[in-house]
Amino acid sequence: MPSTPTPGAAPAPDGTSTPGAAPWTPGTPPVASFVTTDGARIAYTDSGPVPAPGRTVVLVAGYAMPATAWALQSDALLADGHRVVAVDRRSTGESDDVAWGQRVSRHGADLHELLELLDLRDVVVVGQSMGASSVWALVDAFGTDRLAGVVTIDQTPKMVNADGWDHGFYGMTADDSGSFFEDGIPDTGRGARVDEARPGVARLVERIGGMPAVRQANAPETRRLLRDHGLQDWRDVVARLDVPFVMVAGRDSQLWPCTHAEAAVGSNAHGTAVVIEQAGHATNLDRPDEFDAVLREFLARL
Repeated sequence: MPSTPTPGAAPAPDGTSTPGAAPWTPGTPPVASFVTTDGARIAYTDSGPVPAPGRTVVLVAGYAMPATAWALQSDALLADGHRVVAVDRRSTGESDDVAWGQRVSRHGADLHELLELLDLRDVVVVGQSMGASSVWALVDAFGTDRLAGVVTIDQTPKMVNADGWDHGFYGMTADDSGSFFEDGIPDTGRGARVDEARPGVARLVERIGGMPAVRQANAPETRRLLRDHGLQDWRDVVARLDVPFVMVAGRDSQLWPCTHAEAAVGSNAHGTAVVIEQAGHATNLDRPDEFDAVLREFLARL
């Protein structure tokens, strides 16, 4: 079992630290952490009422991105009465940089351990980019017993293009898949980049006092993770997903075609594909109001 939370979780009436959620006030919620079964310290925030009149929503950011990038979504969810748990995956945000466990399957296990630690059930898990892959790894290994729904943001389930699948990372094929990310994430020359001049990103910068503190995108600790991420094929997990889910894509994603969402949902009656206009890969940063509307509608129909 993972360790109990460190101080930073909400104080109990007797003054001790507990894994319960902290009352929400505008600003930054306190950071708690736990140690995984393989010895990595994982940081997270836990905000909102317990029990919540709404759902518990777990937010999982993408490659090198900290949980603070979810600030606008957290504000909207908390205002609606939901409990919000935002996690820094290993080697992001306030979590430890470690040389081990840098594979998507282990990141999925970290999420499972957090759900167990906080005894979270009937949760909605929201993953952006590699965060979505971590959610699929969680489902693949541990099932959906603790989940009420899944939302993924602009992550193709298969990044390697192949015959019958042209929804992968632009230019990535089986021939170069092993070395494609050797120097980090290639510039595709396409789509909408994260830009502080865009209104949605500018709002986030104002909200948290600067751009999210992204870790070095090609650090030795995470280069293996990026390579592992690129070689995964989660299409079978999506096809068999047995809880409601929505796959959100940015129309102007700089990494892959937005058609990946509809192609991945396929004939799974539990799933819906949504394309958000004028949004790049960081869809929830570029168009926060439009994404929040999709998320709120999804939560309302569960």
